[in-house]
Amino acid sequence: MPEVVVPLAARQAALVGRLARAYAALLGAAAEEHDGMHVRHGLPRRAYPRGGVTWGDTYVCGSAPWARSPERLRHERVHVEQWRTYGLWFALLYLRAGRDPLHNRFEIEAGLHDGGYVR
Repeated sequence: MPEVVVPLAARQAALVGRLARAYAALLGAAAEEHDGMHVRHGLPRRAYPRGGVTWGDTYVCGSAPWARSPERLRHERVHVEQWRTYGLWFALLYLRAGRDPLHNRFEIEAGLHDGGYVR
């Protein structure tokens, strides 16, 4: 069988995700898996901005039910794919896109409604 070559960006997303999961474990987070995305929930507020954040292939959030709604998980799943596409560059690209989610191309691509930015 031919060896499967995983692109560098996807390997970087996996590494960042492993670090996020280790951090979440230290804080006592509960673990779930959703469609190839690691989810760690029940973290204290200081551990994430805006209700939750995706680091590599891992979404970390608090314990609020809306943070793991189907819409929010769909939104965060897009961010996982963005990490897998851009690798470590994604963090810089995201910051350069701006803090206003209504004008941030990565938030728009992930879905502003699903992300809870618009109703």
